[in-house]
Amino acid sequence: MKTQHLTQKLVLGSSSSYRYELLLRLQIPFEVSSPDIDETSLSGELPEATACRLAENKARAVAAVYPNALIIGADQMASLSGSQIGKPFNHENATKQLYFMRGKEVIFHTALSLFNSHSGRMQSRLISSLVKFRELSDRQVSNYLAKEQPYHCTGSAKYEGLGIALIERMESDDPNALIGLPLIALVEMLAHEGVEVV
Repeated sequence: MKTQHLTQKLVLGSSSSYRYELLLRLQIPFEVSSPDIDETSLSGELPEATACRLAENKARAVAAVYPNALIIGADQMASLSGSQIGKPFNHENATKQLYFMRGKEVIFHTALSLFNSHSGRMQSRLISSLVKFRELSDRQVSNYLAKEQPYHCTGSAKYEGLGIALIERMESDDPNALIGLPLIALVEMLAHEGVEVV
């Protein structure tokens, strides 16, 4: 019979409160460590490649502090018509992003990595979510940004909050992926490391 944890801590390598809230759902003990890495995209890098690289880099960065742990790294990028969409960081960029995405289908690429810092084993998965945005008016975009100020969210929307009102439909293997942490894949990864969630 497998047990949850014997010798290794589970560490969420993220400063995201949304990922923290999602991981709480699994009801297993974990710690949080915010990785300090450069999140700049490389020239010519595809959005999905950026997300995967950054998720792994975040996990490896935290390993410097936790040499015997299971470390979760995650990152998200979006793409539309060949353009890479990340975090807007301010009101002006968020407005431009939502104007660009309204009425269109956007693919959100959520990368998840689980790094065993003791064995050196890295597991990585990419979950893509297709999101069709509503035909939003300028007023709706302005109202939304004033209410939620999602400037540190990929695609300028908090989908676990009011941002859901911007969406016409979504297709994904894991609805949690859009918020930033694919729990279905994570449960499978943890099982490969001998951690049974239920």
